[in-house]
Amino acid sequence: MSFSDPLGDLLTRIRNGQQARKQVVKSPASKLRARVLDVLEQEGYIRGYQEKETAVGKRELEIELKYHDGAPAIQAISRVSTPGRRVYSGVKDLPKIRGGLGVAILSTPRGVMSDAAARAANVGGEVLCQVF
Repeated sequence: MSFSDPLGDLLTRIRNGQQARKQVVKSPASKLRARVLDVLEQEGYIRGYQEKETAVGKRELEIELKYHDGAPAIQAISRVSTPGRRVYSGVKDLPKIRGGLGVAILSTPRGVMSDAAARAANVGGEVLCQVF
């Protein structure tokens, strides 16, 4: 099955899984999805993830969602740059999500990273999504 927006699909699976109070959600594997999940794990929004091979040539990501006192750790997660409208930002124009409480995830020449890491590395890039 082909997706026009694989990252949007991943974010929707996470959002729906947390609304349904699931402990684990599954998503098809890709390098971009894994790098975004790395940033979410580093920032403390998910417990972790594992990549498993379900069939020959088919890989899947199992994402462990995180809750705090019964409430989801992710209050809001949304796609910023879409396949039809790419959003780029220089290092000086990087967005601050909810006054710095949230995280913007960027795809930069140095890899996928959070907005704070991009500021520290002095690089800009494509704003993939924002999380709060």
